[in-house]
Amino acid sequence: MRIGISCYPTFGGSGVVATELAMALAASGDEVHVISYALPFRLDLVEARLTFHEVVVPHYPLFDYPPYSLALATKMVEVARHNQLDLVHVHYAVPNAVSAVLARDILEPQPLKVVTTLHGTDITLIGNDPNYLETTRYGIERSDAVTAVSEALKAATIDKIGVTNDITVVPNFIEPERFERARLEHDARSWAHGDEKLMVHISNFRPVKRVLDVVEVFHRVRRELPVRLLLVGDGPDRAKVERHCRECDTCDDITFVGNVPMVEQVLAGADIFLLPSETESFGLSALEAMSCEVPVIATEVGGVPEVVDHGETGFLFPVGDVDAMAAATVELLRDEPRRLEMGRLGRQRAIERFSEDRVVEMYRAVYAEVLAR
Repeated sequence: MRIGISCYPTFGGSGVVATELAMALAASGDEVHVISYALPFRLDLVEARLTFHEVVVPHYPLFDYPPYSLALATKMVEVARHNQLDLVHVHYAVPNAVSAVLARDILEPQPLKVVTTLHGTDITLIGNDPNYLETTRYGIERSDAVTAVSEALKAATIDKIGVTNDITVVPNFIEPERFERARLEHDARSWAHGDEKLMVHISNFRPVKRVLDVVEVFHRVRRELPVRLLLVGDGPDRAKVERHCRECDTCDDITFVGNVPMVEQVLAGADIFLLPSETESFGLSALEAMSCEVPVIATEVGGVPEVVDHGETGFLFPVGDVDAMAAATVELLRDEPRRLEMGRLGRQRAIERFSEDRVVEMYRAVYAEVLAR
């Protein structure tokens, strides 16, 4: 197949999944063209069948807000026309789905199928905004196929956006071998000082991630055990978190790692992973932690219960219940056999349910169904 993949190139989950999918498809023989305004941070272009196309948005004095959606549609038309694409698979509905539908209409009579994958905030936050609702609904309903990364997101799309499409749930995925290599090759324990245990959180530091709750859980655990907190990522709440750490005089025990392309290099040495989000459509970072045999302490929201089995591969609590999350963390850190068994089971579940081979075949089935129409 000749496939176009459009995504955001940043450190969010949608860009990670789109990039990993593009590389997996190219490695198995498909011709793949990635379309975005910058090179996605995980995209490795060593595969000859994988090509990147940059969307250039001209800046004119007339435009306070340059129309990226139109530039994206134009680039999709160009790439599809000159490379005879069979379909374009867009990740994140806003504005990618509308741009793809517009590109398909411009290309007629040349056929181009549109597959849209919904990832979360494109539905629960941005797409649900009255300023985007109608165009988001239009892009989804005009797509030839729609997938969502969890049953929870599928339900939210029907409820919040009011779409009538059939939506296929195709979860996010991991490449098991990559995480196994990280566990065996990287000295991630070098972050620890002495006999400290390592707690890790990964996010884009936005309010919905509740990073201050991460710090509060850490403070409570720190009273009981020697621990260090690794905060991976960056975003608007980082300054607030740093200020809170200074006020509590815990900066020496908290390491801000920043954005790390290969998060498994940090997770490989972790003892506990924290994800106290207000909402998560899937929880890709939790899956990545499980793949490194790290138990997950998270909130019971959105698609997280579809990834983490409470009491078996981690613990799930109500949003904001930092006392319960801290108590569960202390319990696991004091019970090493149980923590190790929970981690082992987590990796097993990750491979069984969310391995790259399995999920890529699910996407291939969606493509085949669309192209057969």
